[in-house]
Amino acid sequence: MNVLLLYPLFPKSFWSFEKTLALLNRKAMLPPLGLVTVAALLPQHWNFKLIDCNICDISESDWNWADLVIMSAMIVQKDDLLYRIGEAKRRDKRVAVGGPYATALPHEVMEVGADYLILDEGEITLPAFVEAIERGDTCGTFRANGVKPDVTETPIPRFDLLEFDAYAEMSVQFSRGCPFQCEFCDIIVLYGRKPRTKTPQQLLRELDYLYELGWRRSIFMVDDNFIGNKRNVKLFLKELLPWMVEHQYPFSFATEASVDLAQDQELMDMMVQCNFGAVFLGIETPDEESLTLTQKHQNTRDSLSEAVVTIARSGLRVMAGFIIGFDGEKAGAGGRIVQFVEKTAIPTALFSMLQALPDTALWHRLEREGRLRNKSANINQTTLMNFTPTRPLDDIAREYITAFYELYDPERFLDRVYRHFRMLGEATYPNKGKRARKPMNGVLVRAILTIFWRQGLLRKTRWQFWRNLWNIYRHNPGGLSSYLSVCAQIEHFLEYRTIVKSQIEGQLDQFLAEELHLKNIQREEVAA
Repeated sequence: MNVLLLYPLFPKSFWSFEKTLALLNRKAMLPPLGLVTVAALLPQHWNFKLIDCNICDISESDWNWADLVIMSAMIVQKDDLLYRIGEAKRRDKRVAVGGPYATALPHEVMEVGADYLILDEGEITLPAFVEAIERGDTCGTFRANGVKPDVTETPIPRFDLLEFDAYAEMSVQFSRGCPFQCEFCDIIVLYGRKPRTKTPQQLLRELDYLYELGWRRSIFMVDDNFIGNKRNVKLFLKELLPWMVEHQYPFSFATEASVDLAQDQELMDMMVQCNFGAVFLGIETPDEESLTLTQKHQNTRDSLSEAVVTIARSGLRVMAGFIIGFDGEKAGAGGRIVQFVEKTAIPTALFSMLQALPDTALWHRLEREGRLRNKSANINQTTLMNFTPTRPLDDIAREYITAFYELYDPERFLDRVYRHFRMLGEATYPNKGKRARKPMNGVLVRAILTIFWRQGLLRKTRWQFWRNLWNIYRHNPGGLSSYLSVCAQIEHFLEYRTIVKSQIEGQLDQFLAEELHLKNIQREEVAA
C-alpha cells in the first residue's frame, strides 16, 4: 500500500510569518505533527510519502505513486483541503480525511467526495479504518463514540518523513485536553476536559529520536494547555532536566498555557531550567465582565497584568491571544486591548474577532438564539464574525482594524519587544545550566544584516532600533539572539496588518450593503 500523506495549505495568517521565515530560508513554522503520528499508527509495512503543500507542491508522479491519499486539516485550511480532495478524486484516488475540520464538519468533506472519514482521535479510529481497508471496503466513517484514547500507548511519530530544513520549529505533544470550560473553545469538544498526558519516558524517547535525526533547534509543545495536569507536567520536567544537561541543551521549548501558570513559581522555574523560553497565554480580553460571561473564570481570579509580569520576570517570554466581540462588550474594547498590551509589554499579541466554532457551547447557544449568520467558521484574522453580536458589527470591525494597526505599528512593536526583554533580563534563573552555543552561518548572518538594514537604516525606527539593541546587549546579553528574532516579526506584521484591513473592510462593506438591501425590502413590504 502506497500512502500519500497530504497536508493542505494555510492561508496567510497571524502565524504564517512568510516574510520573517524567508530571512532564514524556512518555508513553514511547524510540521504536520498529526500526519506523522498517523503514519506511526498505520501498518508499518505500508509505504509512506508526506507532502506538506506549505513547503512544496504535489507532482503528478506523487499522485501516480499513491494507492491511497490521507489528508488532515484544521478549519483554517479547509479551502485548500476541499480543493485537494477534488484533485485526488479527479485522478480516481481513494481519499481518507481526518483532523479537527473533518471531525467538526464531516458533511462538508463528504460533499466533495472523500471516501473515508477518520474522525476524532486516531488511536481509536485508525485501527477500524485499517480493518475496513483490509476487508476491501470502498468507503466508511469511523468515530470514537465518546471514547478517549490512552495517549501513553501512542507511538513515536514518524519524524523521519519530514523535511527538517523547511521548518522554523519542530512540534511534539505531551498532553491532550484542558480542564477549563471556556464557552468559545473547541479544544474541550475535540479532546475533553480531563487532560491526558504521555509518560515522561515516552516523550523523552521522542526527543531522543529527534536528536538522532539531527534536530537542534526550537521545539513547540503543541498542547493547548501544557499545564492542564500540573502534577504530570512537573514529573515530566523533572525527567527532562537531566536529559537536557546530558545532551548539552540541544533544544529550546515554547508552549501554550493558562494564565494560572503565574501562580506556580516552582513550575515556571522548572520550565526555565529545562530551556523553555516562551509561552502563549489565552488572555482574550481585559474586560472581566466578558471573561465571566464566556466562562473563562481562570482569568478573573488574579490581576492579568500582574500575571504577565510575573511570568516574564520568571524568564518566559509571553505571547498572548486577544479577542474582540464578546456578548455584552462595551464600546472601546479594541482600545482597551491595545492599552493592556502596551502596559504589559507583550510583543506578540494574537488579535482576532470572535468566531463561533462548530459544536462549542457558544455555537449551540447562538444557534438556540437564532444568531448564527452561517454555520461555517474560520479562525483566521481576516474573517468577519459568523454571528450577530450584541453591539453593531461595524463598530466591532472598525475597532478591530484600528487596534490591529496600532498593535503592529513598527515603533510601538519594537518598544514592546525592548521592554519585554528588559523584564526577561531581570529574571533570576535558578540552577540554569550552560547552553550549547549555536553555530553562526551565512544564512543567519544575512538575516541579521537584513534586520539591521530595514529596521536600523531604512525605517523611521532607526534611532530607536540601535538604542534598544545597545541596551539589550548591556542588560540582557544572553537574550540578544532571541530579541532579534522577535524584532524580525515586524517584517510579517507590516504586510499582514494591511491584509487584515483590506479584507475586513471589504467584507464589512458587503455586509452593510446586504443589511441595507434587506431593510429596503422590508420597507417595501410594509408599504405594500
